[in-house]
Amino acid sequence: MLNAEWPGILDPEVLNPTHLDDGERLADAAKAGDWAAVLGLLDAGRPTVNQWRIGGQSWFTPLHQAAFLGAPVDVVEELVRRGAWRSLPTADGDRPIDLAERNGHHHLREALATHTPSDQERRRFAAWDRHLAALIAERTERLDPVGFRAVPTEVIALETFETLWFGYPGMYGGFGMSIHRGRLFVESWSRVVGGSGQAHVITESGCVLVEEGFV
Repeated sequence: MLNAEWPGILDPEVLNPTHLDDGERLADAAKAGDWAAVLGLLDAGRPTVNQWRIGGQSWFTPLHQAAFLGAPVDVVEELVRRGAWRSLPTADGDRPIDLAERNGHHHLREALATHTPSDQERRRFAAWDRHLAALIAERTERLDPVGFRAVPTEVIALETFETLWFGYPGMYGGFGMSIHRGRLFVESWSRVVGGSGQAHVITESGCVLVEEGFV
């Protein structure tokens, strides 16, 4: 997978009603363990496989529900094949593998296996998270406030996509995030504002502007 999208908007006021309805249907089907309905909704093209219930508190995606309920291995493998992130934590910080292990669903151990960050990696990701959140706040400070879930940079580091895109409402653009040589690279722009493009490199120690004006 070359690109993925961060479904992080939490504010239903800025989302399309159809998107909200599809998200509800997906969340309901996954919570009920109706995997045929889950896959059917995903086949229809929306929402994405990593969508949680908008307005919900748990941030359980279909893969989290599959892990929690102990779904068949072929269901979990199909969700992963469709791009479900095994490293994505819930609101309580649980990855799918953590939920499966806690509930005794050891048959899912291999299908849900993901790298467990070392202490050094956790410190790096935590620093990246802080700097990225500050950059997004700075770049969107002139826009109307929008509720969104902060991007966990651990997902960018551990999943197989090359770029994670976060389209920010009202920006008519957003943030493209990728990793190069152990550093987080962020490009952001608004499609309706000439010269708005900026590129930043984020390390543990800070966030540095390296290019601007390219959009």
